[in-house]
Amino acid sequence: MPRSDWTREAIRKIEADFNRSADTHLIPLDLPGYPAIRFYFKDESSHPTGSLKHRLARSLFLYALCNGWLREQSTIVEASSGSTAISEAYFARLLGLPFVAVIPAGTSRMKIEAIEFYGGRCHLVAKPADIYTESHRLAAETGGHFMDQFTYAERATDWRANNNIAESIFKQMDDEEYPVPAWLVSSGGTGGTIATLGRYVAYRRHTTRILCTDPENSVFFDYFKSTLAGTPDSSLTLDVGSKIEGIGRPRVERSFVPTCIDAMLKVPDALSFAAMRYLAGRFGRRVGGSTGTNFVGVLYLAERMKQASEHGSIVSLLCDSGERYSNTYYDDAWYQAQGIPVAQPDALITRAVAGEAVLTQQNIAGLEAAGVGI
Repeated sequence: MPRSDWTREAIRKIEADFNRSADTHLIPLDLPGYPAIRFYFKDESSHPTGSLKHRLARSLFLYALCNGWLREQSTIVEASSGSTAISEAYFARLLGLPFVAVIPAGTSRMKIEAIEFYGGRCHLVAKPADIYTESHRLAAETGGHFMDQFTYAERATDWRANNNIAESIFKQMDDEEYPVPAWLVSSGGTGGTIATLGRYVAYRRHTTRILCTDPENSVFFDYFKSTLAGTPDSSLTLDVGSKIEGIGRPRVERSFVPTCIDAMLKVPDALSFAAMRYLAGRFGRRVGGSTGTNFVGVLYLAERMKQASEHGSIVSLLCDSGERYSNTYYDDAWYQAQGIPVAQPDALITRAVAGEAVLTQQNIAGLEAAGVGI
């Protein structure tokens, strides 16, 4: 089917928007407890829509346009806990297309307001698992297109190059003390970022390994374990969603590719929030909960590298700004209402940062690792 003038113009607008944007910063973090290890966070909060999902949304729109799935006046529908929807609403507005975000009812009010700021409409569902069927239904009703990030995230991005997040990290590391990281650490949301990191490292023949961190109330970790055991179970499901917005899934998503990963870590929510609070203090600004989940993974690896007398660098992601969570993750009353402890996890993170080997299943209920061989 020949591409229409509208499609060609839509692609031009997205490419022009990309050319107006600078790359995101790579921020070093000094942890004196680990003198032989260098730590870095790639600050994805500096994208125009404030999160890592800006890259994904751009890729998904280009993928849909080049596949001929979008047309003038198409309604875009997406199942999202917030950040992807914000970014997709941005690109939908850029192309003059209506946008509907199908999101869990517990999504933070500030994320909803951000979606609406870019002209999107929010369709809330009581059960997180219902976002898929509702998205299909709304797309069919409007004659629009369900973008379906959880299917297409791993294939929409050009993982070989083209300034993807992995290529950007390695270019920025060129002049650092340990330019080829020992580990890259990222949580699993759609699975797209992890797949890009893993594929790029393999393609470039780097020795870097990939750790995926997973929060409570997510099936990805168990799916990874079953894959390691040679009995992958893609039927795994949960009835509840993750409290760490944007990561963790109640079912195995098609875009999550466990064979791109070297290791996974299951992180208790309370510890993710404690790590988030620590980083907010170190960076002088709020970060989101998924960044905290990543940092727990970073500290877990650092402890083991230190015990093995290894040196090198670890790179992770600052996924989004914590300002979106002012009424939840940065509100003491929210923790009390959720029954999430604060003091003990904060103390454990403080000890871990100081170089103590405390991140073990024996010390922290629920912390589990699979596939880690250091």
